[in-house]
Amino acid sequence: MSKINRPPVSLSRINRLVGQEQTKTEGKTVVVVGTITDDNRLLQAPKITVAALRFTATARARIVAAGGEAITLDQLALRAPTGANTLLLRGPKNSREAVKHFGFGPHKHKKPYVQSKGRKFERARGRRRSKGFKV
Repeated sequence: MSKINRPPVSLSRINRLVGQEQTKTEGKTVVVVGTITDDNRLLQAPKITVAALRFTATARARIVAAGGEAITLDQLALRAPTGANTLLLRGPKNSREAVKHFGFGPHKHKKPYVQSKGRKFERARGRRRSKGFKV
């Protein structure tokens, strides 16, 4: 699977999902086809079982310290061959910088590809409020 289709998912996003649906997610395994990253803004990591392709070192340590489990997708296949009691999550696929350049035609607010990012390169009318208008 390409890297575009494997966006990272933070612990805070998992915590948000598990926290708001506490009764529905009890005893379920959160599955992510991608990397689980740590979020240091999160004060307390949830006690959950997470299956993913990769974990950052701090994310794995926080999950284990909270009493949860960080397993690979191979281990998940042995535990739940049919995928029962699992929640499949995906990260923000369209938050890549390249996506800002997509969109055909005028007035699509797409970001231009510029040769340089200096004062004289695509910074005048249409790009600044002080120069008439901004798209």
